[in-house]
Amino acid sequence: MQFQRVTLIGVGLLGGSLGLALRRHSPAVVITGVVRRPEAQLEALQRGIVHTATTDAERAVRDADLIVFCTPVGQMRALAEQILPYVRPGTVITDVGSAKADVVRDLETVFATRDVHFVGGHPMAGGEQMGMSAARADLFDGAICVVTPTARSNREAVVSVSGLWRSFGSRVYELAPARHDILVGRSSHLPHIAAAALAGLVLSPDAPPEQAILCSTGFRDTTRIASGSPEMWRDILLANRGAVAEAIQDLMDELAQVQSAVASGDGERLEAFFATAKQRRDRWLSGHPG
Repeated sequence: MQFQRVTLIGVGLLGGSLGLALRRHSPAVVITGVVRRPEAQLEALQRGIVHTATTDAERAVRDADLIVFCTPVGQMRALAEQILPYVRPGTVITDVGSAKADVVRDLETVFATRDVHFVGGHPMAGGEQMGMSAARADLFDGAICVVTPTARSNREAVVSVSGLWRSFGSRVYELAPARHDILVGRSSHLPHIAAAALAGLVLSPDAPPEQAILCSTGFRDTTRIASGSPEMWRDILLANRGAVAEAIQDLMDELAQVQSAVASGDGERLEAFFATAKQRRDRWLSGHPG
């Protein structure tokens, strides 16, 4: 299935990058962007992300054959219910949300009442910068994109959504929604929590003034992703709270072991801790040069 008219609901970093990637790889596709603020309409047009920009989601989806939700996951169900009466039969719908089980369940339920096809998606790409000003056409080049079909999914729609991401140079990987959430809860959600906790603790206003001065490249690199969208990460953690809570507990258990080794002066255990981490990261990095 080749898409002719695409509507992006949300034109931030991911939605904006998706628009730019479509403009680069599929120049014949007509792209409409749905934004929250009237002033964002002009910006989306000036940056060449979309052909048309509007604040009217209902109008924007009427002629689309592909609709992509690029909003925080907590907003998706309400938006799906809002546009439902205006979506054409046969339309394919996907999303870019970082939590999948709740989103897939909610949106499949909403769209089951009409002849439209929802397929969950999650491009493993992004950054700490927010908004369409950070969007770029090559964001998805070489990135993993997880597609999360279920037993209710239309297979042709799954193939079409997968083909969309492959056209940008992404590597597509299929996972069940719940399996996705467990794995991404550790590889993506947990690092954001750790970075935010470290930034909040070390840069607390209760810290002495010299503390921030002595934060150098290691602190900067470790906490980079703490500059992400608070709204987006709130919604992601709430949507994936079960898997995230387990991941946090496992990290706390790991830190407790390190704390015990430090308190007891056990240099052998500490060296083994760092050696294991280095070995595992180096092995992973050698297979993921991007």
